[in-house]
Amino acid sequence: MTQPVPLLEVKNLVKQFPVKRDFFGRVTETLHAVDGISFDIAAGETLGMVGESGCGKSTTGRCVLRLIEPTAGEVRFNGQDVTRMDAKSLQAARRDMQIIFQDPFASLNPRMSVREIIGEPLIIHGLTKTAQEYEDRIVHLLETVGLNAGHLRRFPHEFSGGQRQRVGIARALAVSPKIIVCDEPVSALDVSIQAQVINLLSDLQRDLGLTYLFIAHDLSVVEHISDRVAVMYLGRVVEIAPSRELYLNPKHPYTEALLSAVPIPEPTLKRKRIVLKGDIPNPVNRPSGCHFHTRCPRAEDRCKQESPVLRDLGDGHWAACHLNDA
Repeated sequence: MTQPVPLLEVKNLVKQFPVKRDFFGRVTETLHAVDGISFDIAAGETLGMVGESGCGKSTTGRCVLRLIEPTAGEVRFNGQDVTRMDAKSLQAARRDMQIIFQDPFASLNPRMSVREIIGEPLIIHGLTKTAQEYEDRIVHLLETVGLNAGHLRRFPHEFSGGQRQRVGIARALAVSPKIIVCDEPVSALDVSIQAQVINLLSDLQRDLGLTYLFIAHDLSVVEHISDRVAVMYLGRVVEIAPSRELYLNPKHPYTEALLSAVPIPEPTLKRKRIVLKGDIPNPVNRPSGCHFHTRCPRAEDRCKQESPVLRDLGDGHWAACHLNDA
């Protein structure tokens, strides 16, 4: 039986930033933000992407949308390579690919009203024909995210953080996208508001058939919204698995360490805390072999020399760790 083509396919994605040049303008130091990662997302699925700050997850999301240009690799959306699209084709594709940013205040133009913020993509893509249709569409979008017509004339500074993020979600929904990159959409919000926004995103996915790449630095945030979870470390995916499988049976020491920091709601249960030593290495001067070996409590001599590949461990569980080698 032929497997359906994923809605989004990322193959060997690389993003490098030159950080130092010599007298002749030649690059002498390079920051390796994304280091040859591959993953796919099926229609209607949520792939959670987690890792510490600086691991490259937000850069990955922006490369997928070509908000920044990838250095190498392929990003295929509906079978078409986004990295090779011309400006006109890319603008058309952007109707189907949207983003929700981390900071809802910084991502909204402070000089524009809510009507203008949400209505802008409708105008750019010519999605409404009359002024009344334009107005009705904006009101409908506001109601969809839990706001109302009374908010139309307000400006971003007049809202709370959670309300501003709802405006950002409404703007992303304006063009009826198929996939949304959620770039840490709740990290700047209070814990109680985080749950409300995540529940809203879940409801929208169910009602509108959306697909998400949900980026976060906290595994507890993506646990309930993600169908699968990819764990990134220093520009590489070190583990990817169905959500429940990853939480119950992690196969990479880095994933184990992240999970050990997730609070358990049941006070009688205890989880051994794994404290990683040191900071993430400089992505300009990366360690040899496995990038995690400098902090890994189970590192072997082999880890310092050989870079592990992402191996299929069965049932959709992949990990890049020598400890899993047969």
